[in-house]
Amino acid sequence: MADSKQPSKALVDGLDVEITRLIDEPTVIRELLELDGREILELGCGRAVNTRAIAAAGRNRTMLALEVDERQHALNLQIKDLGNVTFALGGAEKIPAADQSFDAVFLFKSLHHVPADLMQPAMREIARVLRPGGYAYVSEPLFRGSFNDCLRLFHDESQVRSQAFAAITSAVRDGQFVSVSQTFFLAPVHFASFEEFERLVIGTTHSNHVLSDEVYAQVRERFATYVGANGVQFEQPIRVDLLQRLI
Repeated sequence: MADSKQPSKALVDGLDVEITRLIDEPTVIRELLELDGREILELGCGRAVNTRAIAAAGRNRTMLALEVDERQHALNLQIKDLGNVTFALGGAEKIPAADQSFDAVFLFKSLHHVPADLMQPAMREIARVLRPGGYAYVSEPLFRGSFNDCLRLFHDESQVRSQAFAAITSAVRDGQFVSVSQTFFLAPVHFASFEEFERLVIGTTHSNHVLSDEVYAQVRERFATYVGANGVQFEQPIRVDLLQRLI
């Protein structure tokens, strides 16, 4: 883990930060945290992509991966090759775990999916289940970039992403956490075809996207402007807030 005596850093929203580093998130995790021998919680694990990246790396790691979407959770329960991961239903605003149960808590693009009035309670819950010296790793997409240009046509997340950042800022200001660092990077997001984008993004089970014929045509047309020989390779700008509970 990082040095537990680092002072809190000033937070920036990142909307105007120049971001040039293209890197996958598991690499960022390895750079920021030592997770071997740790008890880890992931909130909003989705299709368990990052769950797998964390659990299958290193040594002696145990994870609780929570998901609120019952359909996705049912699919996660079919995963049989991650013996150090327990999948369960649960949300960030009411974590089914005892106080000081974990060394690290991860949220990958999930805080902005928490209802706005529950974001600050969620941050308090995260602080509750962390051990002193433990870390919260909060990864949020910035409201900018080509991937966002497609997404915002049918799902404008500008407000909820701003509210998520406000919840992080409030948690630091109120002393629940100190800010250790902020990391900005471009995450590669690949779709082989529009059909794959439609299945994974428009048809995601945690949201109920119902597009009119007009909007559907607009999304398809916008997506087509980014198509290359191997499909579409977006570079999604991400901000990672690494927070620490000191006491």
